Amino acid sequence: MSIRAKLKTLFTAGKGVALGLPDLAAGDDPVALFGEWFRAAEESGILLPETMILSTCTPAGRPSARAVLLKRWNRDGFVFFTNYGSRKAKELDENPLAALLFHWPILERQVRIEGTVERISEEESAAYFRTRSRGSRVGAWASRQSETLPERSALEESVNKIKQRFAGQEIPLPSFWGGYRVTPESIEFWQGRANRLHDRISYHRAEDGWHTERLWP
Repeated sequence: MSIRAKLKTLFTAGKGVALGLPDLAAGDDPVALFGEWFRAAEESGILLPETMILSTCTPAGRPSARAVLLKRWNRDGFVFFTNYGSRKAKELDENPLAALLFHWPILERQVRIEGTVERISEEESAAYFRTRSRGSRVGAWASRQSETLPERSALEESVNKIKQRFAGQEIPLPSFWGGYRVTPESIEFWQGRANRLHDRISYHRAEDGWHTERLWP
């Protein structure tokens, strides 16, 4: 983090404690509010503000969680990318429901999102894949994500094989890699306040738009 970013982070520390969340009327757009909060997180100097915790469940209800990176978002949903053979992908394919959590501690803010999940199109995945560095594209091909790795040298050998395979040419999208979109059914905004009297505003999607309610801290 640069000195400027550190100073900005110090300046924004505790800012939300004083401001809190206003009462929100039904019909307000939670995705627009998310955009405001996300931009504030970017401007605060937080490292990787796009980091989010993705929670999934098996059909039997066994949960698991991990940090992934938000790569794009709009009113249709929140998109991340992964290997389709990974544990999270298998759980999402079997039980297409997920929860996301963004935590920006310096701003004392959290956003919780719950919704349905589906794979994005191959064309969308390919368009994003082309923006990744060559090393990241090699890594996507080389890793059999979530499978047992007997030793580190096996991964390094796989990387070298992929480098040789695509030497001097464009690295295409692997058939086993791509994006998922979480379409939100509920979004909760949590703002830290003094004495742990936090503000919580919850949005729930309905046929006529978004309904809001304030929750006890």
